[in-house]
Amino acid sequence: RRITFKTKPECSTWQQILDMWIEGERVEFFDGGFLFDHFYPIYADKSGPCLEGWTALSYLAGRTQRIRLGLMVTGVPYRHPSVLAKMAATFDHFSNGRLDLGLGAGWNEVEANAYGIPLLPIGKRLDQFEEACAVLTALFERDATTFDGKHYRLVDAHCEPKPLQKPHPPFVMGGSGEKRMLRIVARYADDWNFVGGPIDDFRRKVDILHEHCRAVGRDPRAITLSCHVVAGGEPGQTAELAATFAEAGAEHLCLYFLDNARPHLLGPTAEAVARAVGYRAPAGAPGGIAR
Repeated sequence: RRITFKTKPECSTWQQILDMWIEGERVEFFDGGFLFDHFYPIYADKSGPCLEGWTALSYLAGRTQRIRLGLMVTGVPYRHPSVLAKMAATFDHFSNGRLDLGLGAGWNEVEANAYGIPLLPIGKRLDQFEEACAVLTALFERDATTFDGKHYRLVDAHCEPKPLQKPHPPFVMGGSGEKRMLRIVARYADDWNFVGGPIDDFRRKVDILHEHCRAVGRDPRAITLSCHVVAGGEPGQTAELAATFAEAGAEHLCLYFLDNARPHLLGPTAEAVARAVGYRAPAGAPGGIAR
């Protein structure tokens, strides 16, 4: 079982975000952390400050040594998949193989329209996303890639050096569309993230995901089931909610702290969640939380 944390790079000072991550590195129960990939705030006025996710994550990789790092999730329409492959491979090297590669089809029309980034209608956007997953996989695994799709075209393309993690950093995919998105997840994901909602929705979508896995010939057990758990309030309440999802099959609990000014809550919340789900920190994890 995994317990990770997530912070939002919006409407905060950089020092507040950094303090959250330094504390997250210290808490023994966390094995990873995430930011989001948006250019505008999504929880506040769009004119407020919001730091770019990959750039911020790169700095955080240099300030940490133990935890894994990722964006939950990268909006694929924002970056050509060949460029994203180079970014991910580079990140995997300087972080010593600690990247979780979050991938999503994108949804925020406000920021996309403002920046002139094409955000296609949902059907075509999912076609684009599926092609991007194929391009990324090929660039990570093949010596040279030629790809002729509707949205992307590569000719004898190279991605060197390859990522440290083999065959590539784990694909953490967000999205819950039952007909198309979960079928793409079944084919490509190593971790599927449920963004949040009623527990019955989670159970239903897991069943549908497993049906897609069988249809594409993938062992459902190859995909880790993860979910967001909103955190930052009373640790016991967060732990109770996390335990509900764990009982329903969630193997990766991502505790989402919406207030970057309260790093002192990371440790007690992680400890409460770990106790509620029967999780013990890996041997050799740093101390810092009374047990």
